[in-house]
Amino acid sequence: MEEKLRKDELARTVKFTPPLYKQRYQFIKQLVIKHKPKKVADLGCADCRLLWMLKFCNCIEILVGLDISEDVMKEKMHTLCPLPGDFLQPSERPLTIILHQGSVAEKDPCMLGFDMVTCVELIEHLEAEELEKFPEVVFGFMSPAMIVISTPNSEFNRLLPTATLFRHPDHKFEWNRAQFQNWALDVAAHYGYTVEFTGLGTPPSEEGDVGFCTQIGVFVRKYLKNGEPETVEKYKEHVYKTIFKAVYPSLKDEKYLQTAVVNEVLWTSQTIARRLLGNRKSKYKKRCDGVETDPPFLTSCFLRLTEYPSLTEAENSQIEPFINGQTVHVPLAKIFSVPKVKQLCGTFETLRKLITGKVALSNDGSALLVDTEYENEEQGN
Repeated sequence: MEEKLRKDELARTVKFTPPLYKQRYQFIKQLVIKHKPKKVADLGCADCRLLWMLKFCNCIEILVGLDISEDVMKEKMHTLCPLPGDFLQPSERPLTIILHQGSVAEKDPCMLGFDMVTCVELIEHLEAEELEKFPEVVFGFMSPAMIVISTPNSEFNRLLPTATLFRHPDHKFEWNRAQFQNWALDVAAHYGYTVEFTGLGTPPSEEGDVGFCTQIGVFVRKYLKNGEPETVEKYKEHVYKTIFKAVYPSLKDEKYLQTAVVNEVLWTSQTIARRLLGNRKSKYKKRCDGVETDPPFLTSCFLRLTEYPSLTEAENSQIEPFINGQTVHVPLAKIFSVPKVKQLCGTFETLRKLITGKVALSNDGSALLVDTEYENEEQGN
């Protein structure tokens, strides 16, 4: 009875907010924000939750998941697909997400060249033979700049309301702090890494020194690895099966950049045209026989008065927009001066190249033409 009461009490006491799995993912995300890796691989990615979180980190350009279970990945891989909004507003950075089915005990050249590799609650699922091969595959072969490994701390288990030996039926072992740290220090020394230890899930203060619920080792490679071309040459054969690949729209791709530039140019030119029409309407409102008029008559009146630009306007036409009949001329130089357009294009020549054939330009190509007929119809309704 006393034992049952203790377990009930602990079940109420040992709760983590947010849940511990979210804390682990957030820990990884903070490391990514700090170190800004471009290529990240998550070994044992399972339901792809961590990958989904990391895809929003602007530094990452290649995001790869590896898991032994193809079915588990397929259940959630749709969450990694680009959304309509990604096509409407492409990111400046390229992003490719790939899922592989395979074992962390096997070497595949597709896993070379990564800046960060994460192994979140993975190693305790490995059989003894797989665990023996794991350091050579991950630290020796993949050899990323940073490796993050988290695993349960068995010393914490007595605080958890469970009747089983391990926290999960698929766990092959669970290490205490000394076991994990001894293993990690040996691996780090052998493969040229430093390692720092931390954890997540603080125990209740009255329970003494049992350590974190999840123990974490952050490994950093001491030096840049040479000879990767030889490694690629030696391991040409791909043993992993690719089950998913998504390439996100990016402004690095000219077709998406062109769409973004054309949309921005059209929006900018229409905004300028409407502002010019509004200013002219106010300026000439009382010049049509001194009579207050309805918008359709007023519009046609001031358009007639400004069918041809004045000498001053003609002189400034390379810089300032003007109205000619039913058309507003918006100089490309004016459009290029808009910060967003300049940011997208970089150079005036690039702007001209991207919009040629996509928008209506003047004969000499110096101005974008905006037809005001639709605007006039709208004002008359």
